[in-house]
Amino acid sequence: MSNEIADPAPLGLGGFALTTFVLSFYNAGIMPAEGAAIVAPLALFYGGLAQFMSGMWEFKTGNTFGATAFTSFGAWWMFYALLEYSLFLGWLELGDAHLMSMGLVLTAWAIFTFYMWLASFSLNKAVWLIFLTLWVTFALLALGDFISPVFGHMGGYLGIICASIAWYTSAAEVINATFDKEVLPIGSPVVDEQRVSGTPADER
Repeated sequence: MSNEIADPAPLGLGGFALTTFVLSFYNAGIMPAEGAAIVAPLALFYGGLAQFMSGMWEFKTGNTFGATAFTSFGAWWMFYALLEYSLFLGWLELGDAHLMSMGLVLTAWAIFTFYMWLASFSLNKAVWLIFLTLWVTFALLALGDFISPVFGHMGGYLGIICASIAWYTSAAEVINATFDKEVLPIGSPVVDEQRVSGTPADER
């Protein structure tokens, strides 16, 4: 009996992409803010639970980066859903500190995403672009809470771009694995390991 499991990354990327895509339309001001409540159940189950589970499966595959990323962002979306439900039901009151509190949380996530972006230099260009656009998105959303909603709208538009790249990467990994060949390219690592080590490939 084989212990091999399927690659959990496309599921995690899909959950992240779809939920980020929908929320970003509200952050950008494209959709009316009154409808943003639709994001909470989506964040709880697909962006949250499904992505968190893909992170757990990444631990099984031995992928430290994937396990850390998917588990963390799955937890982020579950936090977001719980926060929205708690505020709506009156379980939590932030009052005048709401914007500053959210700005602090978004800043913390920008820091986390920034060092994950640094780690992604050794991965493919698609993942590198996801984390580049994501940490800037978090930073802009934080500035939107701290300084001006204009930054938040900018973060919303960049979030749509980030989600689109993540969707493409998820699709590429599913399609390439299904056809057992590269149909959709995701690019080579941003930092060439051979250049860094100075060791030619034929000497390895």
